[in-house]
Amino acid sequence: MYRFIRLTTKLILILALLTLIAAGVVYFFLAPKLPDTNTLKETQLQIPLRIFSSEGLLMAEFGEKRRIPVEYNDIPKPLVDAFLAAEDDRFYQHPGVDYQGIIRAVYSLVTTGEKSQGGSTITMQVARNFFLSNEKTYLRKLNEIILALEIEKVLSKEEILSLYLNKIYLGNRAYGVGAAANVYYGKPLDQLSLSEMAMIAGLPKAPSAYNPIANPERATVRRNYVLRRMCEVGFITKADYDEAIKAPVTASYHGPEIKVYAPYVSEMVRTELINKFGEEAYTNGFNVYTTIRAKHQQTANKALQSALLDYDRRHGYRGPITNIALPEDVSDRAALDSILKDYDNIGPLKTAIVIQTSDDDAELYIRNWGYAHLPINAVKWAQKKLSTNSRGPVPKKITDVLKAGDIIRVEQLTSPNWELAELPEAQGALVAVAPYDGAVTALTGGFDFFNNKFNRVTQSRRQPGSGFKPFIYSAALEKGYTAATIINDAPVVFDDPGLENVWRPQNYSGKFFGPTRLREALIHSRNLVSIRLLRDIGADYAVEYAERFGFKPGMMHKNLSLALGSGSAAPWDMARAYSSLANGGYKVEPYIIQRVEDPSGKIVMQASPDTVCETCLMDESHLDDSDFHVAKRIMTPQNNYIMNSLLRDVVKHGTGRKAMSLGRDDLAGKTGTTNDQVDAWFNGFHPELVAIAWVGFDNPHSLGRYETGGRAALPMWIDFMKVALEGMPEAPLQPPVGMVTVRIDPATGLLARPEATDAISETFREEYVPKQMAPLSGQGDSGTSPVIDLF
Repeated sequence: MYRFIRLTTKLILILALLTLIAAGVVYFFLAPKLPDTNTLKETQLQIPLRIFSSEGLLMAEFGEKRRIPVEYNDIPKPLVDAFLAAEDDRFYQHPGVDYQGIIRAVYSLVTTGEKSQGGSTITMQVARNFFLSNEKTYLRKLNEIILALEIEKVLSKEEILSLYLNKIYLGNRAYGVGAAANVYYGKPLDQLSLSEMAMIAGLPKAPSAYNPIANPERATVRRNYVLRRMCEVGFITKADYDEAIKAPVTASYHGPEIKVYAPYVSEMVRTELINKFGEEAYTNGFNVYTTIRAKHQQTANKALQSALLDYDRRHGYRGPITNIALPEDVSDRAALDSILKDYDNIGPLKTAIVIQTSDDDAELYIRNWGYAHLPINAVKWAQKKLSTNSRGPVPKKITDVLKAGDIIRVEQLTSPNWELAELPEAQGALVAVAPYDGAVTALTGGFDFFNNKFNRVTQSRRQPGSGFKPFIYSAALEKGYTAATIINDAPVVFDDPGLENVWRPQNYSGKFFGPTRLREALIHSRNLVSIRLLRDIGADYAVEYAERFGFKPGMMHKNLSLALGSGSAAPWDMARAYSSLANGGYKVEPYIIQRVEDPSGKIVMQASPDTVCETCLMDESHLDDSDFHVAKRIMTPQNNYIMNSLLRDVVKHGTGRKAMSLGRDDLAGKTGTTNDQVDAWFNGFHPELVAIAWVGFDNPHSLGRYETGGRAALPMWIDFMKVALEGMPEAPLQPPVGMVTVRIDPATGLLARPEATDAISETFREEYVPKQMAPLSGQGDSGTSPVIDLF
């Protein structure tokens, strides 16, 4: 017996020695080939790209992995305990490898011939998640053990837990406990209940099988196991356990909580970040803070959609999307939802099925809503569309428009009131800019981004129409014209080599008004006056002058059609140009990205826009060393003042007078309507905010008779500015030095005679104040006509 014990002892010692030698050999050959665990100290987790408004409200999130990194001290202790109980209750006792667990796994393998899942510590999982693949081989297990031991040498237990809890995949694209709490419960970690924490801690073993959304029953079993383990190891009391296992499963999918809907802006930002940082922009955890103001953006979305729906209603109803056979049981919501799943809700429009109709009422089932009714008043607008300019009779009965089985779109006006609607064929764009530095406060490039991603603010170049006239007029002011200069509004015919055919331009009204002051001509957008003006100053000069405002030569035609806005410009270009009119005459460039921060808050990209500063010293050598860039002056203060005065009168008395419904005297702007009403614009501003509105078809054709800028685009602008300017004080127009206001004769533009009863006031630059007195009535003038008639 003694000899047997000695022999057995020797064999055990020899086996232990051989095991140590084998382990040493394995370590010697494997360790040098393994990654350096010191790199974990500088681990960069893959965090999605997030885009925020200027107030810090989430606008979008891009990236395959949802992750919200949290510091270890911010993770609730019960959540840590839940993971330890479920995955590694001896975490604080072992050196990275739990030899007891390995022995149990080896014993299981020897006795049953099956691999056991035991023995893998949290540290070993960190090694696998950061450095190794998930293949189940003995070599990978050996590498995992070696790495775990090395990790424990360079990181504290808390650091290892922090890496694990932020890295682990927990289903539904959620990586880490911060993201899991948000995805499954829509809460931050510190608001989770014990039951919810145990549910999340049960996910690492099999994120799909134990997913509380997809498999609530299996997830409950796993949650209860975690709670039982917590109780067994002393992390919670029996009373805590009994209460927690009774909690119902409340998990549901929570997508990123978008607070500001601005998909066109978000796509612009995403594209710029990818161009600058490459694909790493999706994983580097950049937080992008934009110039977008939440209230402005939300109002812009609504204003654009409302304007397009109104336009669509003016031109008649094109009919239902389709007509289907109703299911036998129309009270079966599941059956109705199944039919409607192929028809997306778009923007504010929801899809619905007409269940039954009577003369005065239609019963509907609305997707993601339920049953509703449409009274006859909700379809009164739906005269059948016959052509762009003609409609059928006004419907007198619901059945004139709808029948059972029709799939239609509806818009909710006020709960529970709905109105028949349809997806507009026309499109639109709205962009708002702070003119003092070009910060874009709102931008929407179409009716609905997810239905059509084409961004008409930046990607659609259209004829600006009469919206270009202010830059022709400003150029003329530089040539010595005044707001009182008289130009003959009379018929002209051009056989210009630069034009394909003989050109007989007309005013929109088709009428001619004879001698007209420039102020009146711009107020009423007289085309023939603008053409004569351009002919006098020269198209080459006008193009060169307009370049100051950001218009490129290729965007402008060097012929007389330029006077009517025949070139091309995107709403973005018009916003840039009108910002100079609004800000006193300085060149600014619209921009959207304010700054980009990495996950630690370090700024990696910062905007430094040219900014209006009338009191700054324009010492360029000094400015080169400063983060503050002073905007370049491109208009004289006197020219800018006169243009503002003219454009304010456009709103008060001219084609933009609907804007007076806002009850303000500090608004300025210009309508733009191109030939055959193909494009409708309103370019307007307050001294603190420029907004450009456009309506048209992507495939250019007429919007229809009378669909001018004042009718199709101006209502969008008004709806936006009504909200955007709330609480903003009136900003009276202050004349700069060198301006003189005198009384003039409105018919001649000359100084009014003292006895004149119809004299008006006009403001001039000092050097251009009229010197000549208007002639006595009926006596003509002194021999020189004040009327410019070049043709």
